[in-house]
Amino acid sequence: MENLRHIVHIDLDSFFVSVERRLNPALIGKPVIIGGSKDRGVVASCSYEARQFGIHSGMPSSKAYRLCPHAIFLKGSHGRYSEASREVTKIIHDSVPLYQKTSVDEFYIDLTGMDRFYDPYQLATDLRQRVISDTGLPISFGMASCKTVAKMATNQAKPNGQLRVPHGGEVDFMAPLNISKIPMLGKKTCEKLYTYGIEKIGDLQKTNVRFLESLFGKAGKYIWDKAHGIDDSEIIPHSDRKSISTEHTFHEDTANRRQLETILVSMTEELAFKLRSENKLASCLAIKIRYANFETHTLQEKIALTSAEHVLIPGIKNLLKRAWNQHRPIRLIGVKLSQLCSGSYQINLFEDNEEQIKLYKAMDSINFKFGNKTVCRAAGMEITQRNFNPFHSTV
Repeated sequence: MENLRHIVHIDLDSFFVSVERRLNPALIGKPVIIGGSKDRGVVASCSYEARQFGIHSGMPSSKAYRLCPHAIFLKGSHGRYSEASREVTKIIHDSVPLYQKTSVDEFYIDLTGMDRFYDPYQLATDLRQRVISDTGLPISFGMASCKTVAKMATNQAKPNGQLRVPHGGEVDFMAPLNISKIPMLGKKTCEKLYTYGIEKIGDLQKTNVRFLESLFGKAGKYIWDKAHGIDDSEIIPHSDRKSISTEHTFHEDTANRRQLETILVSMTEELAFKLRSENKLASCLAIKIRYANFETHTLQEKIALTSAEHVLIPGIKNLLKRAWNQHRPIRLIGVKLSQLCSGSYQINLFEDNEEQIKLYKAMDSINFKFGNKTVCRAAGMEITQRNFNPFHSTV
């Protein structure tokens, strides 16, 4: 007889806000927005008090301010959020046999087979209470037979709650919910279904799969399966991060190439130092550009494994040249290094020399001891030490 699956989805409620409130309890009960000033930036996280005004993640901060002028705007700190995430990860790592960390504040846990020894729901309940008592952070979880339904159960349990969907109860649980509650079902897909009078998941469950395939092709069967709680996707064990990135939002939109390159040099130096401090190498380089109207473009290219600025900086400048329409002012710019692997900097026999390798070692030694950017290139000196963007790095 095949084991019944017991999948738990865990989500830390308004994670960035909760971390800030742990440090400053005066923020509790107030509308709090993380993500820059009220004039610039994008909402990365907001409290439930702020959401009551229609504010949500991804919204321009200026719009959020118009909706809720008395909200408290905080820039946020990647270091604090990373440390809090590590605290929770360690508790989960020490408590369960198999888990997948999908973001800084979200986890899937597979307790399949544990029912021979324990009550899986009680085990998940105990784990949630341990996180709350040890970290002081609110957390919610959903438990079901698959990842899709478990995530939906978590969303119904929020804030700071828990919910189990029993085996065989998936269809009934989902039926009254709006189709937009199905994870990964995009806005355009929902709007298309709405035009056919399909608004609730129950409506979708009654729809013929062939009709959905006529509308969406092969994705039609995928949508039908999701609506019926059919999801065989596995829990992929937690692994090291595969990318590292940082972004900068300008106080005023700029088309000044020197200013843009100065920022890029600073960010690339910062990421390269971070790679070397973690004994990592990158083999893919990417740039992100966001214009004043929030139109966003990214461009990437494969590179030889490296963690050296003298290789990365020319590469990122070249990507800027290729990606940027130079007549358009830029609101935000970002750099991402991905496809990471463990290893030390590989010396290029044709380009490097002993002095260059010694220079990196000396710079890193000073920066390790006295702080990042104690020693840096002249091009980056106009930029003081920057915090890593907390919203685009995989921790």
